[in-house]
Amino acid sequence: MRRKISIWVLTIVLLATVAPTDAQQPKKVPLIGYLSWQDPVRDSTRSEGIRLALRERGHIEGQNIAIEYRYAEEKPDRYPELLAELVRLEVDIIVVAGGDSEIRAAMIATKTIPIVMTGQGSDPVEAGFIESLARPGGNVTGLTNLLVQLSDKRLELLKEAVPKVTRVAVLYVPGNRTHGLELKEIQTAARALAVTVQRWEVRGAGDFNQVFAAIEKQRPGGLQVLGGTVMRANESRIVGFALKSGYRPCSPPKQP
Repeated sequence: MRRKISIWVLTIVLLATVAPTDAQQPKKVPLIGYLSWQDPVRDSTRSEGIRLALRERGHIEGQNIAIEYRYAEEKPDRYPELLAELVRLEVDIIVVAGGDSEIRAAMIATKTIPIVMTGQGSDPVEAGFIESLARPGGNVTGLTNLLVQLSDKRLELLKEAVPKVTRVAVLYVPGNRTHGLELKEIQTAARALAVTVQRWEVRGAGDFNQVFAAIEKQRPGGLQVLGGTVMRANESRIVGFALKSGYRPCSPPKQP
């Protein structure tokens, strides 16, 4: 469902940004700029899904649309350079396959080219990407997971699925503003659910082994992982730990 909505948004933006031409004039082929925080291999599921969904709607790469791909390979300092390339190519839209930092970098790179979010960032209103959900304003549109607003709901769903859960470990990045807001929501829900929240700080890749070892000693009944670059870059390790240890992970929704 999320992929279908994403492509619907992308299609609407494409139609809106490519000016109509006279039937006797050569048609302009829409050029999509695609920025991913990952490398081509790890991002292949998402990019291929987008290509297939566009094809289902008659937008075929190499025929009536073109796509310029740029991959940051988990190096945020590359965002300005890659986005500058897309701007120079005069792409019609920029699809951002990433979260807040990638969206913010795209907004710095251009004030006129439409930017399409794919739902990995925080609340776009809180983050300052749009004015409101009803009237976004500016050049940013797309999807949002509303991470803050739904963080407590994920804990509620975990408790509903496994009523015996009384302790849940939460992985978060200290200093991350969105994580701070999410933790408040989670803590409020935890009190109502009679669940004890165990907070575990993760500042970078080097912290995971130590945190995992500490969680193993505490043996909580569930694991909630907040989003962001650090967590996304180590998602395989997190999932592997959860499966190996028999925890029930409760995380932001996976992207297509």
